[in-house]
Order: sequence, then structure tokens, then C-alpha cells
Amino acid sequence: MALELDQAAPPSLTYDIYHGNEVHSLADLVDSFTKNYLDMNGSSIQTLESPPTAGEFAQLVHISRPVIIKGFQIPALKRWTDDYLQTKLQDQPISVAITPNGRADAVAAGPGGRLFFVEPFIKKVSMRKLLEELNAGTYTQQDSDNLSASYLQSQNGNIYSSRFFELPNDDPSEFGALREDVPSTIPWVTEALGRNPDAVNLWIGNSKSITSIHSDPYENIYTVIRGSKHFTLLPPCEGWCLQERMYPHAVYGHTDNNNCLSVVPSSDTPQVRWSSVCNPDLPGSLPPEAHPLHVTLEAGDTLYLPVGWWHYVQQSGPTTIALNWWYDAEVRGMNWIWLSLLRGSGNVPSGNDETETR
Repeated sequence: MALELDQAAPPSLTYDIYHGNEVHSLADLVDSFTKNYLDMNGSSIQTLESPPTAGEFAQLVHISRPVIIKGFQIPALKRWTDDYLQTKLQDQPISVAITPNGRADAVAAGPGGRLFFVEPFIKKVSMRKLLEELNAGTYTQQDSDNLSASYLQSQNGNIYSSRFFELPNDDPSEFGALREDVPSTIPWVTEALGRNPDAVNLWIGNSKSITSIHSDPYENIYTVIRGSKHFTLLPPCEGWCLQERMYPHAVYGHTDNNNCLSVVPSSDTPQVRWSSVCNPDLPGSLPPEAHPLHVTLEAGDTLYLPVGWWHYVQQSGPTTIALNWWYDAEVRGMNWIWLSLLRGSGNVPSGNDETETR
């Protein structure tokens, strides 16, 4: 996941805007955007029974609203059983994220009770070992809250990176043996956007793995291969509801020869801007002005998630597998300016000025 939607600091929400004899704060206008967006778009999500044409998808990008797409068929949907994955990858080491609670890339308490943005511990295992851990973890989850969680979420092009489209023979991947099952591009997206993906990623986890709420600077095509994925979505105009804060960076690691993972602060990594809302599904975690959308994807379902949309993701099933294609967003014109504006003030307060996250 991308940590920043835009490095440039957007205007402060405390600025006043003069309209005739009235004075409005930018915060008032953003609140108005939120209400108007809901009035015009409602709370439903369109479902397409078959993939769109390039022209139809270009229109969806223009509207910039999530859409569920049925019927996007790729070989992985029929082939990727546990046996198949183990046979194809054999003893190939693959990078797996390990956390004590299933929340990689998330806010957690560290030394001294301070809050940190914590990235996972990474270990190399075989596909066989990963699947064994996931299946065992799912079936014993109610009795294993203190056990670590494994999630294959290396992202940033773990199947295909942007380099593949320039030098196909010089883009090594831990999952090279699976490339024949995964198209490097989606024709109707590539034609509509006029570019190849920036990254194609594989995700494998179980119900213990949760993706904290965030937004990405990509047009995202997300397909579930096995299991179910549960998305909580908020439009860019409701980003202010997520109360972003600045957190010092840390990673999970082993200290004092202890097998348990603990938060290890980083010494030379910049602070990270992140939502202080840990679980937007909890009652009271969002202001009443927020109107999250809830979407469940089953195997074979695809979600178009437009650039800038906030998403919180849970999953269910003994093993949940998904693929996604990240296409760079168009930064020309006004769209990027609006996304930065709606995200809120560039003067983001510290997350450690508050006693707890929500």
C-alpha cells in the first residue's frame, strides 16, 4: 500500500473563503462536499455482469466510483489449489509479513506507550509452509489471539513490476512460476488509460489478517481468487473523517532473544501520515457525516477501486487469495488537486498528542 497519496501539503482546512458577504471555512466546504456527494450518488454500488469495454471503463474512471465486475476470467481462478501452488513453487523462498495481531502497516503502541506506524517483520518461507500456517491459524483463531499472523502482502509488483514492460527478462519475481496464470495487463483497462500497470500483486492470507484503512494513488483492479474479501469504503470527500496523524516509524522485530514480536522504533525513517481510526466498522469510530460503503467479494469477483478511495479490508476463508493490478492515476488536470484538497490540512498533528486511536 502506498503511504502517501501526495507528498505536497494541501491547503489548510482553516483557511477562510469569502463568498459575497459570507465567510466560509474550507472545512465547511468539505462538509458540504460530503453531503452533496451522498445526495447525488447514494449508498449503492453498481455491479456489472461482465467486464466493460475500454470505452465503458474510461467512463467508470471519469465517474470515479467503485464498481463490482463479474466474469473477469483468468487461469488462476481454476488452477490455484493448495497442491497446485505448492507444486509450481516447490521450495522457492517467498517473502511473508509476520505480525503479532494480523495488522501489518498499521498504528500500534510501542515503547513507552507511544504510538507508531509499524511495518511487519518479513521472513522467507516456502509456499507449503505458508499454507500450512494459514490453514492452522484459521481453524484455531478463537484460541490463538496471541499467536503471530502470516500474510503474503509484499506488493509493489511482487508478480510483475513496471520494469517487466521495459525489460521482460530482467524483472525477477519470487512468483515467476505463477506468471502463466496471471495476465500482466488487463486489456480493457490498459486501453482505456493508455498505460500498462505499475504493479501486479499477489495477496495470500486468512481471517486473521486485516488491512488498515488507507488510500492509494492508483486506479486499482482487485480480483478475489479464493475465499472472501470484505471492504469498507469511503470516498475521497470523507477522508477528513479518518483523522490522519503523524506517527514515528517502526517495524516488528525480535529483541532480547525472544520469539515474541515487539515494536522496534526506526532511527532514520521519516514520520508517516496515517489514519488514527483503527477500525472504521466499530460504532462511534467515524463521525455521523461519514457514510461508509460495505462490499463483499467472493471468488471470481473483481472490484474497481478508484484512486483516492479509502479502504479497510478484512477476509474470511481457510485461505484467501487475491490479485490486484495498480495503474498509475492521471495527475494532469484538476483531479489530483481535488484529491489533495479533500485529504485535509498539510499541518497534520502528531498521533501522540492523543491518548488513543479509535
